[in-house]
Amino acid sequence: MTDVRTYLRALPVFAGPLPTFDPTEAPQRPDQLFLDWLTHAVDAGVREPHAMTLSTVGPDGAPSARVLILKNVDEHGWQFAVHADSPKGQDLLRRPAAALTFYWPALPRQVRVRGPVRPEPAELSAADFLARPAGSRAEASLGRQSQPLPDRRDLDLAVERATARVAAEPALVDPRWTLCTLAAEQVEFWQGDKHRKHLRLRYARDAAGWKRDLLWP
Repeated sequence: MTDVRTYLRALPVFAGPLPTFDPTEAPQRPDQLFLDWLTHAVDAGVREPHAMTLSTVGPDGAPSARVLILKNVDEHGWQFAVHADSPKGQDLLRRPAAALTFYWPALPRQVRVRGPVRPEPAELSAADFLARPAGSRAEASLGRQSQPLPDRRDLDLAVERATARVAAEPALVDPRWTLCTLAAEQVEFWQGDKHRKHLRLRYARDAAGWKRDLLWP
């Protein structure tokens, strides 16, 4: 490949029929519209529609992003879980605010969520940990996320030992596992358009509740 720019420009965008969206019929709360869009994505066959990009601010002030799974959403906020010793856990400890981005390219739609993040009580974090598959609990209990791995065999051995421990102690909970809630202050819903006249509906929270407005593409 010698001309990446030309190659990228030739890739199709917004192929196929697009869903309709009338912002005048949007519900009063953004979590309600989010659930409508999420179930639409599920019905459309989008893979991992509950996957989202979590963006935090690192110790150097630079942004850092990674993909996580959404655990819950309601009028109180969007929930996800982190290991307290992981880079994202440490980012949120230093600066408890984040942004979430969902993108469902088959539709094409994206949702952007911003706001402060708070840890949930230990009992809720424990319940979330125990709801994970045994293999996920074993890996999470290692507490070594993003640390250098000299040899892949070290990981295999550590997971094998952790899996045996989880099997022997099914009620085992890693106290560093933390369920978090992002209490949204702004939520934007973006509906793509073939002619780039994208429809953007923003919810912003104020003292009276949620207000809605449209944004230029």
